[in-house]
Amino acid sequence: MLNLQMSPVSRDRVISQMPKCYTPEACLQYKPQFDAQVTSACQQRNAGTVGLKMAKVVLVGDLYVGKTSLINRFCKDAFDRDYKATIGVDFEIERFEISGIPFNLQIWDTAGQEKFKCIASAYYRGAQVIITAFDLSDIQTLEHTTRWLQEALRENEPGTCSIFLVGTKKDTLCDAECDRTERDALRFASEMQAEYWSVSAKTGEHVKDFFFRVAALAFELSMKTELEKSRGDTTQIGAGSLIQLEANSTEKRESDPQLNMNCC
Repeated sequence: MLNLQMSPVSRDRVISQMPKCYTPEACLQYKPQFDAQVTSACQQRNAGTVGLKMAKVVLVGDLYVGKTSLINRFCKDAFDRDYKATIGVDFEIERFEISGIPFNLQIWDTAGQEKFKCIASAYYRGAQVIITAFDLSDIQTLEHTTRWLQEALRENEPGTCSIFLVGTKKDTLCDAECDRTERDALRFASEMQAEYWSVSAKTGEHVKDFFFRVAALAFELSMKTELEKSRGDTTQIGAGSLIQLEANSTEKRESDPQLNMNCC
């Protein structure tokens, strides 16, 4: 079990209200605020040591659609147009405080190359959130998102994942071109049962808002699940055991034989 000494969450990662969606048409369920039961449970929780609550997020999509750039813009506030293609998988952990409760996103960046699929697919398992990304300037990458989503869902139990469809590189299109592509993207999102967002890692447009939305919805689902489990139990909401990082994720990069690049 991994014990972590938790420093205070930075102010720009505190969420007290449900973040807005991209547009009402782009979300599955318009939610202006957190579920009433979740809000009540958070308000009634006594102060003190709490367990580390974490949601696993996997980001999938074609090569060079900007998955790594999207993650780095949010986690590191950095953009490098010369990022090299991800080999296998990588991950970042982003810490939040949501309605007074610590909550982390474990964000997995997966390779878009065919030869690394045998590595990446193993890390789809146990996801609470699946983000399928495409390049707004390349309609073919949008058409491929359905296949990426199916492969990620195949590794998870039905109905256990929140799904997002994200168009990247918004800065490369004029407004009229973006609007045309987004009409197609909204259709794909509806078929996928996904919430749609449009972002630019280069300028940072909508990136923070998107990940805050992901974190808030994942948190709400996690809390509702915990409330269901804790009915008739006196255990405090948010007071569970520390969640172990998957097979000690920090060690995987060095020791996991699946990360041997000769496997494919």
